[in-house]
Amino acid sequence: MLLTEVLPVAPTAAPGLRAALLADRTRTLTDLYRRTFPAVRRHVLRRGGTDQDAQDVFQDALVVFYEKAAAGALALTAAPGTYLVAVSRNLWLRELDRRARHPRTGLAAVEEGPTEAAEPAAEEPTEPFSVLAYVEQLNEKCRSILLAYYYFRQPLAQIAAAHGYGSVRSATVQKFKCLERLRNAVRAAFPHALPC
Repeated sequence: MLLTEVLPVAPTAAPGLRAALLADRTRTLTDLYRRTFPAVRRHVLRRGGTDQDAQDVFQDALVVFYEKAAAGALALTAAPGTYLVAVSRNLWLRELDRRARHPRTGLAAVEEGPTEAAEPAAEEPTEPFSVLAYVEQLNEKCRSILLAYYYFRQPLAQIAAAHGYGSVRSATVQKFKCLERLRNAVRAAFPHALPC
């Protein structure tokens, strides 16, 4: 399948696209999503993915696209939709490679239960451990900073600007304080499981 057959949109100059994104980001990204997502979805589904996989991959591609366009670092040689499909394809290939290297255990293996040699300790909680539950207990500022840094992999300069800090150092200190709050909450819940 050729990209020009899928997305017959004429190339847009990167400065014009940047101006459109800065002027009306929601409308511009929605239009790109509406025109481009079906091609990405088809690609992912044909290569063993799900609708959710396609949405995740395309969302990541849109983030890459937007960040480059907003920073003025986007040099398009094709239509924006073609660029998004190419980025999505690369992201999906990386995801398939990651899945091949680190396959998930199926539900059948989990349902069989633990073996006799691996008996759980009597003091351990029966609920599965999830750090996300403890992150959700943090205040909004800490939750936002930790998710931005660790989950979305945003640079500290961007986090500092988004949260109104005067310097990257201030954002670093706040991130450390938030991380300590999270560690203390987890340590309090599992006093014997984690090293102090």
